[in-house]
Amino acid sequence: MFASGPETGHENRGVSRPLLVPMRFIWPYGGSRVFLTGSFTRWSEHIPMSPMEGCPTVFQVICSLSPGYHQFKFFVDGEWRHDERQPFVNGNYGVVNTVFIARELDVVSPSLSPEAPSRSHMDVDDVFIRSEPVPTISDADLEVSRQRAATFLSRHTAYELLPDSSKVIALDVNIAVKQAFHILHEQGIPMAPLWDSFKGQFVGVLSALDFILILRELGNHGSNLTEEELETHTISAWKEGKVHLSRQIDGNARSYPRCLVPAGPYDSLKNVVLKILRSKVAMVPIIHSASQDGSFPQLLNLATLSEVLKCILRHFKHSSSSLPILQQPVCSIPLGTWVPKIGESNGQLLAMLRPNASLGAALSLLVQADVSSIPIVDENDSLLDVYSRSDITALAKDKAYAQIRLDEMSIHQALQLCQDANSINGQRCQMCLRSDTLHKVMERLASPGVRRLVIVEAGSKRVEGIISLSDVFRFLLGV
Repeated sequence: MFASGPETGHENRGVSRPLLVPMRFIWPYGGSRVFLTGSFTRWSEHIPMSPMEGCPTVFQVICSLSPGYHQFKFFVDGEWRHDERQPFVNGNYGVVNTVFIARELDVVSPSLSPEAPSRSHMDVDDVFIRSEPVPTISDADLEVSRQRAATFLSRHTAYELLPDSSKVIALDVNIAVKQAFHILHEQGIPMAPLWDSFKGQFVGVLSALDFILILRELGNHGSNLTEEELETHTISAWKEGKVHLSRQIDGNARSYPRCLVPAGPYDSLKNVVLKILRSKVAMVPIIHSASQDGSFPQLLNLATLSEVLKCILRHFKHSSSSLPILQQPVCSIPLGTWVPKIGESNGQLLAMLRPNASLGAALSLLVQADVSSIPIVDENDSLLDVYSRSDITALAKDKAYAQIRLDEMSIHQALQLCQDANSINGQRCQMCLRSDTLHKVMERLASPGVRRLVIVEAGSKRVEGIISLSDVFRFLLGV
């Protein structure tokens, strides 16, 4: 079926060789050890593939191939595999993937010419990715998936989120704000419920957004809040002036959550999710009171979307086919925020910043764009890091906030202060590919501490979009 002439491997061993074209091979389905072999190695050599930084389930390798047809296959943890999302045929070595590399005379677009020395290796990948039809899902399958997910969430309660044992942190409204944010940083939590001992009730929450507003006020000329007052300024006093402060900073009447939005242990998971989405918070406290008037409340847990997502994955683990939407690549469904394509003007813009931008600019963007994180990219829009609201609590350590000016500190410098915080297995940036299925994305988002995935282009890590836990649940529930 294919030419039996000499094949070009991943090394240039000859003195006089035909034109070679760099081709990136990708195995995006995980594994411990992954190798590539094919007709270009005469099926005798196994080329090791390396996991992509920040995306350990994606393996890649670049080989220089001669123009023409090539067959290839992957050797994953001792088993021969092929990628069903790429072209494949039945060959002498079983089911194998195929790739065609055009000869110089066959090239249609100058951007694909092998002679262009400055072209990106990813240009080759883009051709093959775009030539593959993107699977679509019918409206009927989408409706069935949403209905079954909503039914599950409606029939199960927040009681199922309670762990056998755990530590739940609440803050007294009479402690100093500075001490409170130091606690958030030390405990690695984005927010904490507030307890008013005089009222005998939980009255609200303190979050990283509060600290952002405070730091912006400290840097605001003419502020009534000084660094000395921050040492003794109580949470209660801060909350009382918060709405006035937010109007003063933003110049509008935008209201930030002032009241506590709790859930009970017997509230449905759907109710818990909707409270989180509508309140735009990271978690809601699960509070139980044995009395009718709500006195003597008990704080049982802090419910997060991640925990609810784990419940969904557990329930549909052996019946994922009952949710057809799970097998769809995320690029084929209306999920998350994406970088607009050329010519597109509608949709929400994806906020990104360079590492040399000021911390003040980042905090302003977090507040005004109403986002929880900002991808930090280089001049090619390749992902370097992510700055999140919760990263701001790192400035509470050793009173770092008193030693800096927001407009003089760069994002790069700010990230150095929190490089060990908010990292998962040593990685701060959690990524996925546009070709990843919704099921795979949900599994990664269900990992402890992961709140969002940045969608990147394989190899270049150019940012294509971002998917958060909130995005997943808005999509599943159609809200």
